[in-house]
Amino acid sequence: MQKTILITGCSSGIGLNAARGLRDRGWRVFAACRQQRDCDRMRAEGFDSPCIDYTDADSIAAGLVQVLEATGGRLDALFNNGGHQLSGAVEDLPRDGLRAIFEANFFGWHDLTRQVIPVMRAQGHGRIVQCSSSLGLVSIPWRGAYAATKHALEALSDTLRIELRGSGIDVVLIEPGPITTPLRKKGIAYFERYIDWEHSARRAAYEAQLLPRLYRDTGKDRFELPPEAVTEKLIRALEARRPRARYYVTVPTYLTGYLRRVLPTRAIDWIVTRI
Repeated sequence: MQKTILITGCSSGIGLNAARGLRDRGWRVFAACRQQRDCDRMRAEGFDSPCIDYTDADSIAAGLVQVLEATGGRLDALFNNGGHQLSGAVEDLPRDGLRAIFEANFFGWHDLTRQVIPVMRAQGHGRIVQCSSSLGLVSIPWRGAYAATKHALEALSDTLRIELRGSGIDVVLIEPGPITTPLRKKGIAYFERYIDWEHSARRAAYEAQLLPRLYRDTGKDRFELPPEAVTEKLIRALEARRPRARYYVTVPTYLTGYLRRVLPTRAIDWIVTRI
């Protein structure tokens, strides 16, 4: 039978590339997007495209029902992807901003995953793949909110993987470093909504470091790879007989993984402040 996968966050970047790549390999892809106009665009490409917004519990439930009705109640894989970035110093993160990014990057993922598990348990198999980040391994300045969601995702996924041993359901983390996506550009709206940088004690640092990175087109980051690099690891995670618990993508992820194993925390702090 044709394998089925639900991928979230397919309007652009990693999700869009993954949807196209897996369709080319013969998967039936349900390419979910947060906004209806993006779902319509995906349908014009020939995809099934449920509308799933991680911050809207009703859309999560309704989107999954739509998928299961189309497949006769089967789902071979889920790729949790999407969400947003909120850049800023931790001391300037308001409660509402932190709550908003956790809803989009963590709580909604957990909600969808919980609803998928009974389906996979009943059929005796499944793959749950989580798109984490190198920032789920090591934090860097200005990315505290995003790193917090990814550290939380790492911990929850590790526990879930252990708890599901013997069920036929595998839980896998993919950890990209810099990937060419609109994530940074889309994060500007959240920065402007939640971060009062002009009244921050760190205003000079914002002007010297963060604002140029947010608002100027400085070209690709060092070691930045296209979304295809993530799709390649996703295919391995989905099609391996026994997948790894983690798949690194980009040199920075391999480097941070190595540094965590061999250096004390203070040494890592010194390194990341000079990136």
